Amino acid sequence: MKKDLSALPTLTDDQTEAAELIEEWYFHLNTQIFVLCGYAGTGKTFLVDYIVRKMGLVPGTSAVFVAPTGKAASVLIRGGTPASTLHSLIYTREEDIEINEDGEIVSEQFLRFVLKSSLPKEIRLIVVDETSMVSDDLLRDLLSFGVKCLFCGDPAQLPPVYGTNSLMEMPVITLKEIVRQERDNPIVQMSEAVRAGKFLPYGRYGENAAILPHNALTQEGRRELFLKADQIIVGTNRTRTRINREIRTYLGISAENALPVEGEKLICTLNDWSKPLDEEGNFHLVNGIIGNCHDVREGEDGLGLLDFKADFLDRTVHDLPFDAGVFYEGRYFHGYGAKACLLANGRLVHEDNAPALRSAKVRREDTVARFEFAYAVTCHKAQGSEYDTVVVLDESRYFSDAREWLYTAITRAKKNLVIIR
Repeated sequence: MKKDLSALPTLTDDQTEAAELIEEWYFHLNTQIFVLCGYAGTGKTFLVDYIVRKMGLVPGTSAVFVAPTGKAASVLIRGGTPASTLHSLIYTREEDIEINEDGEIVSEQFLRFVLKSSLPKEIRLIVVDETSMVSDDLLRDLLSFGVKCLFCGDPAQLPPVYGTNSLMEMPVITLKEIVRQERDNPIVQMSEAVRAGKFLPYGRYGENAAILPHNALTQEGRRELFLKADQIIVGTNRTRTRINREIRTYLGISAENALPVEGEKLICTLNDWSKPLDEEGNFHLVNGIIGNCHDVREGEDGLGLLDFKADFLDRTVHDLPFDAGVFYEGRYFHGYGAKACLLANGRLVHEDNAPALRSAKVRREDTVARFEFAYAVTCHKAQGSEYDTVVVLDESRYFSDAREWLYTAITRAKKNLVIIR
């Protein structure tokens, strides 16, 4: 359904100027790139949606929206904009496989990404959200198609974990004016203060945000706060492990249950582009995807099987072999690319278990996935996501880019925020 643009909120002066510049660039300039930056609360996402439609483009066909991660793309999808990952737009996956005499795939030798030769002809504009998370190498591949690209991002957030990003350093325009709907939002006000280098004192910030000292919470108060959080954000893996263990006790899960139990919240920690999460193949089981596990089964050789449903998709992926070592001993038992073999008799063994493989028919061979508990995740893993209620354990002091760390953590919250330090 076409949106009635006349019924939308009035643009700020910042947004009006940006809209005019984008329209001029798209219709009249030969440059391929337009970089739009915007801080939290400036209505960047609204502006992009507005101007794309105003220019007569159709999201999902003539204008495609992409993000560097599935989680970031899911934010657009939940806002009503069709979106996918950048990888799924510009790459195809090629596999060398081994096929048995029955025509069944028994082994995937390796997987690689190959840049597509072309994109669909109807694409006139590519909108890249969360550009600050995209490395220059990936940007170069995207630009090779010659399609106009509108890059959007928040320059105050953390840079890519791997590689560099130079686009955010050369915006055409940066939105700084807070939109009317966000001016009284304490979370936006807190993010502005942090971005300006100000210290946030303890206390309440409106009705839905607060900064508390560690010793201000009773054990019961801590339990109630943590269980209400849609996501807990921390800085270090050490703290993440400790908080996840604490949450499990609050949920009544015995420490004897080392493996995840039904419905527990997990995060994938290893890229596996051979495992699509949706029918269209827009999203895959890659590092940072959060969801819930079901039907967890213990295998042999430090392996297990589980079903997994990403928290932003409806489809459940069944019978994923996973490395159980991190749950048992806090370390992975199997290396990158290791394979698990599901035998005809239902046993799950590692590919190196030669005696078992010689004595039984292999029904399926699959790459071993890696999961960890995700009640608490690091700020870098949470980047690109947003949640209604967020609890932040402020460990910004451990990072050289402390201001960017805290700003990124704060802006993950949509409605409620509690910072503990």
